Formats: sequence, C-alpha cells, structure tokens
Amino acid sequence: MRLFLTSLLLAAAPLFGCAEDPPKQPAVTVDVFAGEVATVNSYIFSNGQSMIVMDVQRATSEAKKLADVLQAKDIPLTHILLSHGHPDHYIGMDWLHKTFPDAKIVVASQAIKDDIIGFSSWMESVGWLDAEPTLKPKSSANPQGFDYEANIAVLESDTLTLSGGGELDLTVHDKPAEATHLTTVYVKDSDSLFTGDFGYNQVHLWMGQGVTKPHIQNWRQALLALQRDYAERNPVVYPGHGEPTDVGLFAEMIRYIDDFTRVDASATEREQAMDEMTRLYPNYAEADFLLRNSVDFHVPENQASAMRTALGRPLMNAALSLLSTKTHSRVRRRSTALLASCPESSRSQAARRRD
Repeated sequence: MRLFLTSLLLAAAPLFGCAEDPPKQPAVTVDVFAGEVATVNSYIFSNGQSMIVMDVQRATSEAKKLADVLQAKDIPLTHILLSHGHPDHYIGMDWLHKTFPDAKIVVASQAIKDDIIGFSSWMESVGWLDAEPTLKPKSSANPQGFDYEANIAVLESDTLTLSGGGELDLTVHDKPAEATHLTTVYVKDSDSLFTGDFGYNQVHLWMGQGVTKPHIQNWRQALLALQRDYAERNPVVYPGHGEPTDVGLFAEMIRYIDDFTRVDASATEREQAMDEMTRLYPNYAEADFLLRNSVDFHVPENQASAMRTALGRPLMNAALSLLSTKTHSRVRRRSTALLASCPESSRSQAARRRD
C-alpha cells in the first residue's frame, strides 16, 4: 500500500509543479587571450563541454601559447573562427590546425575567405611570409604550403553553435573600413559584443596601408551604428585590440578618428603628426607600429611642400599665362620699334618672317 501511494504521488507530481525542471542549457562563457604582438586578442568561447576560439594571433610563437591555454581546458575545440582577413588575426591558424586537427577553420562569408587568400598571396610575393613559411600558400611550386582553399570553410548560417549548447550570432560588415569585410559576434548568454577590428581600446587604430580616407569615414559610420544599436543593451564590449570595456568605447574611437583626420590634414610633416597624436593619446599602445604606419600612409614625407605644390599649381599656371601674355606683348612692341628704324625693304622682310 505504501509503495502504491509513493508511485501515485510521483505520477501526480507534475500536476502540482513538483517535477524536476528540464536541464538548463549551459551558459556560454568567454576567456581572453591577450597577445603581446600588436596587442591582438583571441577569444575562447566555452560551455564547459566544447570550445570555439575566435582569431588566432599574429605570430606562430603567440599561437603556441594560445594552444597551451586551449589544451589545458581539456575539452574539445570544435571551431577556429576568423573574424576578417588581416594576418594579425589568422597567422596562428596553421599551428592550431596541426594541434587540433578536428577543429574546423571557419569564416562567416566567402568574401572574408577571399580576403585571407588574397592577403596571404600578396604577403608571399613581397617576402612577408618568410618569417612564417608554413603560411605560404600551397601551389605547384610549393606543394607543402598551406591549403587555404581546402582548410578554410565558409559557414552557411549566421549562427555558430557550440557542441552541447549555446550560440554565437554573427554579423558580416561588407563596407570597407579597417578591413574590407569584417565579422562581429554577439553572445546573448553573456550579453557580450565582440567587435573584431572595429574596436581598439587604448590602442592606436590601424589606418595604415589599405585604409584609405573613405574607409576611415566608413569606419566612423560603423561605430555610430554600433553605438546606436547597442546603447540600450549596454553589453560588455570585447575589442580586437585592447582590454574589454563598454559601449563608451565607440564614442572614444569616433573622437580619435576625428582627431587623426584633423591632424592628418594640418600636419606639415610626419613627425609633427606623430607628436600631436601621442600628445592627445599619451597612454595608447602601439605608437611605434600602428600609429607610425598610419601616419606614414596618410601624411606625405614633406606635406608642407606637397600642400604648397597643390595650392600653388593654379596660381603658377595663371602666372605663367600672364607672363606669357606680357612677354609676347613686350616682344611685339620691341619688334615694332626695331622695324620702324629699318629701311622699308628690311621692315617688309622682317614682318613676313614674324608673321
């Protein structure tokens, strides 16, 4: 009888709200691996059962340290997500691919894959991959090279799911800014936004080779959009470079872009631009690398001379035209006076030659 009553109570428990709740999906957590080279960040997403890593450092030496951190977690790494086609975010993929052969290297769009292949081919052509030979593209001349086409997969969805539960929401930005194409990631579980290289916190922005003035203005517009879209949520913001922060980062970066644009337009030489930007942002990292390359790309070696040339060319043309007119008039006057002193026959011959 007692056994019967116990069974009856267990069967009736759901009716009275006493049943066990279904197991909750594990929350997605994030760990930051802050690289020493160019202050680039890698992000490790985990639900306790599996991992995804986003961006994998600028050097194999840094990727080895990242791999040690991943291995210490002792759970499977399922995906290596590359946010965009700049080498400081993907150079480490060969080492991670060899260390975690079951992990898929993925990008959010074909355009980003094309950017990576294009950048790597260019770097090989100018010798930049001599220090990272395993990233030289596979070819008939280099059959042991990295097979970008086969090793990098394009995701078919705008979500990337962790094995065991939890999702990363991906957004691809196709308007050229800091990069030609770029992925941002939002994680609802932790209310976290991962900006890729839209975000630099207390680090000088890369506005060097490839980031033209129109690209800089596109970047500014993208920051305004992020500021607007995430203002109410106020997520934790994880930038591509620098420490995690909040949405106030976007206003600070817009101010930096405006300052750089103004300094670029007014500086008469590169060192003047360097001095002014480091005065305005004395605590920002990477002045000797990121800022230096940005200034060298945008400020001519002797901008004062270039500005004088640009401004003076119309004036010079007008002056030459005026001088030509005045000279021609003087020559005609002198010629007329000279002819007047000559015999009639000579004046006729000289006039014919002049005309």
